[in-house]
Amino acid sequence: MARDKKSLEVIRHNPRNVALHAFEGLIKQYGYIEEGAKHPKAIIGAFTLTYKRENPMKSCYVKALLEIIDSL
Repeated sequence: MARDKKSLEVIRHNPRNVALHAFEGLIKQYGYIEEGAKHPKAIIGAFTLTYKRENPMKSCYVKALLEIIDSL
């Protein structure tokens, strides 16, 4: 569990250079990924975030994911 918190803090500290596998790993900690027709959806609780798979992830997607996690 300590490693999960550390990875969250690293992503929170620098939302600009987040790798795709780290972003999706964070989604899987709090919810799940639903494969869509064009873009995948992150389902966390009652929230849905559609994102584009690219490496590194754009900071707008990372910030939106962090806001969802903080609201839980």
